Amino acid sequence: MTNASNSASNPVRAQWLAVLARASREELEAFVAALGPFPDRELVRPAEAGLVMLRGRVGGTGDAFNLGEASLVRCAVRLGCVLGVGYSLGRDKRKAELIALLDALLQDESRAASLVRDVVQPLQQRQQARRDAHSRCAASSKVDFFTMARGET
Repeated sequence: MTNASNSASNPVRAQWLAVLARASREELEAFVAALGPFPDRELVRPAEAGLVMLRGRVGGTGDAFNLGEASLVRCAVRLGCVLGVGYSLGRDKRKAELIALLDALLQDESRAASLVRDVVQPLQQRQQARRDAHSRCAASSKVDFFTMARGET
């Protein structure tokens, strides 16, 4: 087993954590139920809700400013020697626990390939399909404005 200690230094882990965080609780529950029994797990940090400061930049490149606060739930689960973490916007503690559990399982090299294929990729495809549908809906209401120059004679 490997322990990917920091998702910032492991882009693959950062990607699956992002996919899991965007998934609904119902989707995560269904995948976890289908995976079957797990090794004994320890809640290192039980799910707890708090606030995070959202920061933004004008135009994406300007000076940073505080946009506001958002609710966030975090959780840490240990499976053997692997520590899984889960973060989720909102107050759904169970969702953060499920994300942490899946994160720990995904760090197990013997399970990682099948979990990426059976859990992460289907979630990623569903999320992409929802984004595409939303983009098509928004594009259908797009209005193109143009300026006509008035010719002076």
